[in-house]
Amino acid sequence: MVDSETIEEKISDKKEKLDEKVEEVKEKFDEKKEEQKEKFEERKEKGKNIADNVINDLYKSIDEFKENIKNMQKTADQKYADYKKSTVQTLDIDLVETKDIYYIKAAVPGVEKEDVLIEAGDNDITIETTFKPYIEEFEEDETAEVISSSIKSGRCVKTVRFENSLDLENITAKFANGIVTITIPKLIIPKHKVNVE
Repeated sequence: MVDSETIEEKISDKKEKLDEKVEEVKEKFDEKKEEQKEKFEERKEKGKNIADNVINDLYKSIDEFKENIKNMQKTADQKYADYKKSTVQTLDIDLVETKDIYYIKAAVPGVEKEDVLIEAGDNDITIETTFKPYIEEFEEDETAEVISSSIKSGRCVKTVRFENSLDLENITAKFANGIVTITIPKLIIPKHKVNVE
């Protein structure tokens, strides 16, 4: 029969071997854990760098897009301004007719009397002027730029044709407060009786 000391010794040996194995497994586990942690941190850092790069690229793209939109707007505004300068616009007028006279009221705000040209033909009248763009008042300030422009600028002409001939000698025009009022008498040609022989 085995004595109890031998059993205890064997148990103690087994326990020591088991403790060593547990310690060995524990160390390996800690090493693996540390290794995994380092790999995780490395991946995390790499992912963060990629995310930062993506965000920076996105912000850069948005800034470039905004700049492109601004440039497109400036180009469109410039082309519109060039178009307005190159095309002849019409003047706003009111026209009233009575039995013997035509009356025209033409709006020419901001224009001097000397800058309004009126020409009359046998049965038509033409009013012409040039409106200066508002931005021209800021020529000395290089930072000034047009944001919106809907007031007429450039050369403006209005030709009105009449059914009747006009009494060219008696046409009159008055200028006051940016309004030109033109009085145009109709040419009344008296009828003559013709005798039949």
